[in-house]
Amino acid sequence: MGGTGGIALVHTADLDASVRAAARSLLDEVFEGDMTDQDWEHALGGVHALAWEGSELVGHASLVQRRLLHGGRALRTGYVEGVGVRADRRGHGYGAALMGALERVVRGAYDLGALASSDEALGFYAARGWLLWQGPTSALTPSGTVRTEEDDGCVHVLPVTGGAALDLSGELVCDWREGDLW
Repeated sequence: MGGTGGIALVHTADLDASVRAAARSLLDEVFEGDMTDQDWEHALGGVHALAWEGSELVGHASLVQRRLLHGGRALRTGYVEGVGVRADRRGHGYGAALMGALERVVRGAYDLGALASSDEALGFYAARGWLLWQGPTSALTPSGTVRTEEDDGCVHVLPVTGGAALDLSGELVCDWREGDLW
């Protein structure tokens, strides 16, 4: 990894207001205005991996707990949100370092890791061992289980050794939340 900084893991409860504001600003920049308030809320309540160069925040990713249903089981899932590296710092290993820190937490604390990827990042996650979900995706909603066809082909999972047996062609159902369900 380039630069003089490192990766810090910090729970949302321990982010001071300035770091929280810097993370939100970074993600607004990375996602070019497509980071909604609901997207930001989805990234809160868990562990944040923060990439620093000196006192400057150059990368962010977070891991929150969700329940995914598969094969008749409710799986305790470490769900990755808000992954972004400042444009001028991409290609320096920050994304890999952020994900490495979160993957360590997934392997130590969850039955499964999961995330929804942009088309541009599909190769990045595949190279790290994340598996593209091949089956249908759905969500538990206040009105029942609803198919989420628009998310088919973008959900990745990270199986944990000794964790749940997965049928990647089976149905995967996420828990309810406002905004983007996956």
